Amino acid sequence: MRTFKKILIWSGLILLFLTMLLSATVALRQDLRYEAPFPDIHARMDSATIARGAYLVHGPAHCTGCHTDNAHEAAHLRGEPVPLHGGFAFHLPVGTLYSKNITGDKEHGIGSLTDAQIARSLRYGVGHDGRAIFDFMPFYMLSDSDLTAIISYLRTVPADPTPVPDHDLNMLGAVVKAFLVKPMGPLDKPRPSQMKPDTTAAYGDYLVNSVANCRGCHTARDLTNGAFIGPDLAGWKGMAGHTPGTFFNTPNLTPDPETGHLYNWTFDTFRNRFRAGPTFPDSPMPWASFARMSDDDLKAIWNYLRDLKPVYHETGPMKPRS
Repeated sequence: MRTFKKILIWSGLILLFLTMLLSATVALRQDLRYEAPFPDIHARMDSATIARGAYLVHGPAHCTGCHTDNAHEAAHLRGEPVPLHGGFAFHLPVGTLYSKNITGDKEHGIGSLTDAQIARSLRYGVGHDGRAIFDFMPFYMLSDSDLTAIISYLRTVPADPTPVPDHDLNMLGAVVKAFLVKPMGPLDKPRPSQMKPDTTAAYGDYLVNSVANCRGCHTARDLTNGAFIGPDLAGWKGMAGHTPGTFFNTPNLTPDPETGHLYNWTFDTFRNRFRAGPTFPDSPMPWASFARMSDDDLKAIWNYLRDLKPVYHETGPMKPRS
């Protein structure tokens, strides 16, 4: 009996020591700094470049949909201009994350950052202070010209001094940040200097995977670390909606004859669906931004999706009954 008690005591002490060690390690790793190149990207002031950046920010890159706050979401869905001062709350298993202010304000926005610092955060997922950014933005393979256009347009956005709350991480979030949040943009892959917009499947590939982040919602992910855990573009069961407590099954976009959501559609059906906007206001799909995409861009995306390998994956109704 005494031996058993000793074992319990020592087991408890060891468990306590390991818990304290893990807690200390997690705390020490909250502010890790990483190295990544500063891209040779510089904002331009010509009207064509700024117009391209505005189109990307408010259209296929859907920056507007995340970098406003929840109070302006309804106005955004109506197609009205909204501020880019951030503050949108993402309620995730790791805690609540808030989008950043990307206006020209020097204290709360990006006004004090250099073009290269902004470019590094978008291309490599490393912030101006060297800390890794949670993997929300899919812009690691943007062409140099499109990256330049986005930054050029953002330089024209008036300063908005609205402060954004810090991320509110729970214990799981702290562990994830300590061990799993790392720079995401590959260092060893060349980026195109320019992508000429057209209606080809190749350009659709660029839009789907490097600009619009279709994969980010139409492929199942582990929300504790952002890892993709399902077949590409074959849908995601139980993705959280914008309103806490709502969930959606994102459709299978591959041309599978049994489970592919688009299999019997025509391009006109596809284009008109984008123009119609959201069926559900709390949908995670950035309908207001995607409704602004040009017919040619939608055609390129359509051609790319039709070329995908069919994947049998049933996701069920888009909004399951609660």
